[in-house]
Amino acid sequence: MLLLLALCGAWIFAHSTAVNNRLVDRSTPALIASVRLESALVNQETGIRGYGMTGRDEFITPYREGLVQQRTTTRELGTLDGDDETAAKDLAEVSERAAHWQTMFAEPVAASDRPVALAASRAEEGKRDFDAVRAAISTQQRHLQAERTQGRADLQQVRALRNWTFAAIAAVILLLTALVFIGLRRGVTTPVDRLSADVRKIADGDFAHPVTGTGPADLRRLAADVESMRRRLADELAFSDSARASLGAQAAELRRSNSELEQFAYVASHDLQEPLRKVASFCQLLERRYGDQLDARAKQYIAFAVDGANRMQGLINDLLAFSRVGRLLADHSAVDLAELFDRTQESIALAVEESEAVVTHDPLPTVHGDRTQLGMLLQNLLGNAVKFRSPERPPLIHLGARRTEGGWEFTMSDNGIGISAEYAERVFVIFQRLHTREQYTGNGIGLALCKKIVEYHGGAISVGPADPDRGPGTRVTFTLPDPPDPGDVTGESGEALSDPPASLPR
Repeated sequence: MLLLLALCGAWIFAHSTAVNNRLVDRSTPALIASVRLESALVNQETGIRGYGMTGRDEFITPYREGLVQQRTTTRELGTLDGDDETAAKDLAEVSERAAHWQTMFAEPVAASDRPVALAASRAEEGKRDFDAVRAAISTQQRHLQAERTQGRADLQQVRALRNWTFAAIAAVILLLTALVFIGLRRGVTTPVDRLSADVRKIADGDFAHPVTGTGPADLRRLAADVESMRRRLADELAFSDSARASLGAQAAELRRSNSELEQFAYVASHDLQEPLRKVASFCQLLERRYGDQLDARAKQYIAFAVDGANRMQGLINDLLAFSRVGRLLADHSAVDLAELFDRTQESIALAVEESEAVVTHDPLPTVHGDRTQLGMLLQNLLGNAVKFRSPERPPLIHLGARRTEGGWEFTMSDNGIGISAEYAERVFVIFQRLHTREQYTGNGIGLALCKKIVEYHGGAISVGPADPDRGPGTRVTFTLPDPPDPGDVTGESGEALSDPPASLPR
């Protein structure tokens, strides 16, 4: 429709232009040229008539100029007439009449030696011939004026037609715009609004609400895709609700299990250690009272029994310490690691002096954490470095610290016996030992406790060989993150277990 309207508008514009051009470029210039032609002929007649009456040569000049103007105007009219037969016929008639008057009267008078006598003798004939010229040129001008009038009328008519046509085109365009708007509203906007309403209901939580597609095929396919997505989300949500319910049941079971474990820990810290204390005490009483009646093997058996009871008590205490990490009342605060490391070193000063160990450290920062647990971490790492020293050289122990993005990284390096790469993960498993009890004492729980403390504080720990520049040994690396924002720090609370009883006599 728009193409048809454009073609119609182009035709009207071309037609209006053609009519206007015909009036401006042909009819009016042709009429003006005819008037100039008449003026040229009148000038010729006036000049010849004056020359015939007076015989003076100055009257010949207007005649000669009129001839030049006549030829110029005739060529112009011939060009403007074009294919118009009437105009061409009128021009030919005027030219013929003018040529006859010039031949029969004007030229003989102009060339005569006695122009006055010749003009007087041919005056009537000349007047009759020039009246015929005037009649021919009047007919030409009348036809040209009629053509110009018709052109003006055609121009007015085509202007009116053009205005009505453009008004009709504008009305049709407005109608088309309204129809397009209504069509888009019914075929696109309304289906999209319905689809949006369905999607909003689903977004508000009504995942059971179905999505129905209407309108064009593209929108129906889009609605089908959204409906497929809704069903997938509904299935995932149902599965998530089921999994959440299952996790809730598991969490309740874990709380019950943790409660039982707490009761077990209480029993282990009191009831289980009491029989061990009695076994060790009565075995020692038996040795003191009946020692003179016992042989060496009997005394050895008693020593084995006392040692077993003490080892069992140590295992129970280590298990209690391991289970307490993250479960007891945690007092997170700023901890000066330099001061804490010095106090830890003082607590094992006797072992450090006996081994002639040299303990150094970098400038240590203040971190955020539980002071007691961080003290246990440093004590276990420092104690392991002293315990697993090489018999060939005195221990060199160094605690390094460097700032990282989001926290601190610490490295406890020594020049001891080292740990093979294949045991780098195994050493963090509880009760995993790489040596016999005769070689090194302990229950194999120290590094497992260190890992639990570091992970409780949000860091990570790993073990590997020492730097090649420092020679053989072990390097334990752990990280401690920066504290959270003050608004996010929440204390953890729990019921503290009773302290374990003092160690049995060894």
